[in-house]
Order: sequence, then structure tokens, then C-alpha cells
Amino acid sequence: MTADRRVTADEKVLDDRHREEWKQRAAWRVMKFQAEFVEGFEAMEAAELGDAVCVYGSARTPVDSEEYKLGVDLGRKLGEAGFSVITGGGPGAMEAANRGAAEAGVKSVGLGIELPFEQGINEFVHIELDFKYFFVRKVMFLKYSSGFCALPGGFGTMDELFEALTLVQTGKVGKFPIALIGSHYWGGLHDWIRASMLKEGKIGPADVDLLMMTDDLDEAVDHMRHRR
Repeated sequence: MTADRRVTADEKVLDDRHREEWKQRAAWRVMKFQAEFVEGFEAMEAAELGDAVCVYGSARTPVDSEEYKLGVDLGRKLGEAGFSVITGGGPGAMEAANRGAAEAGVKSVGLGIELPFEQGINEFVHIELDFKYFFVRKVMFLKYSSGFCALPGGFGTMDELFEALTLVQTGKVGKFPIALIGSHYWGGLHDWIRASMLKEGKIGPADVDLLMMTDDLDEAVDHMRHRR
């Protein structure tokens, strides 16, 4: 571990190098989980977001790129359709969606996370929450969103995408529209789901329909209305 790398709260819980510390302070850690849940629920309830869509995407998306512009347009169109917009609060695609929501005059939410490297909340967030634990943050995303849009992203976006898909597939959450934005980026994954997962019987035909892919932002926004 490098000297300038911070040890995160998640690492202290999950990494086996901190097992002895966990054993000694297990009850206290559980209380910290509880406190973060309570603070998150209270803040999100107080925000009165109404229908909200969670937008994920890469923190590495350059501000001067077409993908960033796509994110701004998506956030704006969601806002114009009456949705609040929730992101991870970071730079790149998240900032773009928050920016579009702010331009549309709707509530723009950023749910930040403690990371080993500094990231910070972008300037277009109106309602900011910072979390130490990924699993607490994930609950907030899902509980307060009525739909999910995925812009091109990396492992974090994939993690949230497949968690949402699994919860819908298993009936843990109700109607929850999910849209992949950008066939040039998501097309290979979408094809693989059909050609491998479906073909080999790892998922059923109805499961494929849980995931919509589009290049048309109006179509994506209309898909988000299916929850209403």
C-alpha cells in the first residue's frame, strides 16, 4: 500500500488484513452502518425528490467529449419530463447528468463515496450526501430511484447495472426500467447476453427484456415512465 493511499471504511470491514481490528470493534462498526443508513434515509426523505432516475457512467468521461454532451442532454431531458436526477456525484458522466438536471431546474442529487483517492462532488449537485460504505450507498440509489440509465462506464457502472437487473429478475424490487444509452458501447454486452447467457439457458427469454438499449434519449426517457 502506498503512503499516499487512504484506507477506506469499506476496506477496514472487508479486507482480511483488518480482521483483528474488526473482531475487536465489530459491534461498533455495525452501529456505524446503522447510523449511515439512518442519516441517508432521513436526508433523502427530506429532499422530497418525487420520481427520480439514477444515471450512472464513467467518472473518466472528458468534459469536451460527445459522451459528456450526451450525459448533459440526458439529464436535461429527464428533468424536462419531471424526474429528479440522482448520480454518484462525481466528475465525468455523473457531472454531465447533474449538469443537465440543474439546467432543467429539477433536483440534482449526488451520492458520493469515500475512495482511496480524492474525487469530490461536482458543482452541479444541489443535494449532496457522502457515504463511507458502498452497500449503504447502493441501497439509497435503488430505494429512491424509479429507473436506471447507464451511460458508457466502467466496473462501477457494471456493478450497479447487474445489481439492479438481479433485483428485478428475482422480484426483490418491482417495476424498474433499465436503459443502456449508446449501442456503440453497450452493443457487445447486449449481444453476449443473448448469444451466451440466453442461448445456454443461464437466463430466460423474459430476462432479456428487462434491459433496453437505445441511442435515442427520448426513447430512454419514455422508458423511464413505465414505472409511473
